[in-house]
Amino acid sequence: MTSIEQPPAGADAVADIPAVPRAVTAVQTADWRRRVFAMYASVRRLAAHDPAEAHAYWTSCRNDLFSSHPASPLMPEDRDRFTGLPVVPYDRDWRFELPIHPAAEPTRMDVETGTDGVVPFELLGTVRVPLAGTLDVWRLSSHGGGLFVPVKDALAGRPGGTYGGGRYLIDTIKGADLGLDADDGETSLVLDFNFAYNPSCAYDPAWACPLAQAGNTLAVEIPVGERYAGA
Repeated sequence: MTSIEQPPAGADAVADIPAVPRAVTAVQTADWRRRVFAMYASVRRLAAHDPAEAHAYWTSCRNDLFSSHPASPLMPEDRDRFTGLPVVPYDRDWRFELPIHPAAEPTRMDVETGTDGVVPFELLGTVRVPLAGTLDVWRLSSHGGGLFVPVKDALAGRPGGTYGGGRYLIDTIKGADLGLDADDGETSLVLDFNFAYNPSCAYDPAWACPLAQAGNTLAVEIPVGERYAGA
């Protein structure tokens, strides 16, 4: 997040001023997340009838958030010339409902972030994506839990391609949830690659984001979802 400037030494008269910006920034971030949670709730409802309509809604909402919300991850100079996120038109062939195959052995991933310290993840299992490969499904083992599925494809880092560090498909602690099912002792996820989006660090280097590791890297090109204008 953007840092808050401290007052100069000896400025006793304004020593309490930064408390207001900190509170404002925290409320703005909370409002951003509240709006994202509400957006994905509507996406899941719309997708039950028409995934393409849900995708159009998702794209429109994210464009509005990025262009106008005070907690937008866009740098000020990028917001001034922002005309919309580079999202590819919807392709139904990239939507899947896949069972989670439990992990064979415990695996832990510790991610160092600039704002939250070390964030621990545990491997929950894998999903097998038709004609693409397998992806690890991670469980956040702090902050009350949550599921996390990033993906890095063969277009990552290429001109006109996808973000070099990978994109996010599922991040339930931030509201990015396309559908879960845990009936009859089997768990499954809706993985719709059309909804793959760039993490905040793709726009502002002040963010430190968990990125796709080897188990979340696919050798094939994923031609849908959000592209990366900086590639």
